[in-house]
Amino acid sequence: MGKSYSLTALALQKFKRNFWGVFSLAVLVIAMLIAVFAYSLAPDNSRNANQMHVSIHSKAPGFEVSILKVPTAMNVQQSAIDAFFFGRRTSVAEIPIASYSLTDAGIRITEYTQDGLEGLEKTYPLAQFPDADSSKQIISQYVVDKKFLLGTDKYGRDLLSRMLVGIRISLGIGFVSVLISLLLGMTLGAIAGYYGGRIDTVIMWIINVTWSIPTLLLVIAITLALGKGFWQVFIAVGLTMWVEVARVVRGQVMSVKNMQYVTAAQALGFSNFRVITKHIIPNILAPVIVISAISAANFAGAILIESGLSFLGIGAQPPTPSWGGMIKDHYSYIVLGKPYLAIIPGLAIMTLVMAFMLMGNALRDALDVKT
Repeated sequence: MGKSYSLTALALQKFKRNFWGVFSLAVLVIAMLIAVFAYSLAPDNSRNANQMHVSIHSKAPGFEVSILKVPTAMNVQQSAIDAFFFGRRTSVAEIPIASYSLTDAGIRITEYTQDGLEGLEKTYPLAQFPDADSSKQIISQYVVDKKFLLGTDKYGRDLLSRMLVGIRISLGIGFVSVLISLLLGMTLGAIAGYYGGRIDTVIMWIINVTWSIPTLLLVIAITLALGKGFWQVFIAVGLTMWVEVARVVRGQVMSVKNMQYVTAAQALGFSNFRVITKHIIPNILAPVIVISAISAANFAGAILIESGLSFLGIGAQPPTPSWGGMIKDHYSYIVLGKPYLAIIPGLAIMTLVMAFMLMGNALRDALDVKT
């Protein structure tokens, strides 16, 4: 077999030689796998990893405590697929306990409290534990020892679980916003470049106005207009990142629309839509692919914007876990002796953004024909 000298093969070879590009790609692949299997990996697989234990709030990484799981009267019906992608709808109440003792009729516990204070004592009858036939079975089936590897947040939720589920927001905002920007930018850029005249003037005016407004300010305005929420942030960020794609596509369309193959397609009576989609777009894909590769930087920008919006309280709303929201909830703990509550999500944001930036630089170098 002879060695391939196609542009794709050469670009792939150059990318493989870039250590930081390959390393960043590996980090992003791992992040995507974590996002897909977040609830399977999370110690707390309840929906949004939102199982609260207020009595053990703000505990340091590695904290361990015994938990009594008390079934509730609520009967939850949930499919395995729904639990895998969206988390388990919990039907138990988890109570941190300092000690327990068995009685003939059930179990007596002392609730865990902070600072060595005496906790409340409660007794739960055997009848409240449907899968236990004796008091001893309550211990084996309903009392578990939990270790919080990254500690707990200010509501007593497992910080590791919140971090694992929160990665979905960061990656999702990057993918959706870049997809929206590519679709909107290519569409408007192609229309402006192909038709020209007043249509081009109007679209360029929209592009210039959008570009002149600070990105974060525009995102905040769109978010406030659409309302606070998960999908509103996706749309808002996507609507602010399309102008660069539109300008590149417009320039490329203007450079090829008078070529002979375009004139021949028009002479054959093809519609403008077919001429643009079947003849012009395929022939200008090379620079658009480069723009798409460099859009890895837009992924990073989208993640930072979402984190900023969540920090301001207008991003993903509680109880949805968001790394920016975690920083917002815990930034005051930096001066209260527990800085890890804000540093851990901050490092996660920095790592993901750095990976996208390094991979974007590697792709740009690999796709640059001058190198």
